[in-house]
Amino acid sequence: MISKLDNTLNFHQTALSLRTSRQEMLSSNIANADTPNFKAKDIDFKNALRDVLSSSTKTQGLTTTSAMHINPGSGNIANTQALYRVPQQPSADGNTVDMDTERTRFAENSLKYDASITFVSGQIRGLLSALQER
Repeated sequence: MISKLDNTLNFHQTALSLRTSRQEMLSSNIANADTPNFKAKDIDFKNALRDVLSSSTKTQGLTTTSAMHINPGSGNIANTQALYRVPQQPSADGNTVDMDTERTRFAENSLKYDASITFVSGQIRGLLSALQER
């Protein structure tokens, strides 16, 4: 039971970390909308989550001599592949940021982040309710 709970929480921790990284990337795109030659970046969330989860499963069986060596629950989020966005309408200064696209993706990612937090909170509340004496 505990391992199932741990796996579920590790999945959500990884997903939320990726959502946070993506949010930072999208906000950087928005902040640099007027920077000449800035190339908008994003990640393919589905593929990045699959890659991080598969790499974290491989490292879970390793024995470490220090808790600082490997954090098996988090995977390798720092190495997620950032993809450059192909502009729908190229600008004269070489900037590939389309503000409408960036705002839409920023809002969508934020909404999905909030939904994940709500889901995890509900799961934890359910577990606490089951553990309390009635």
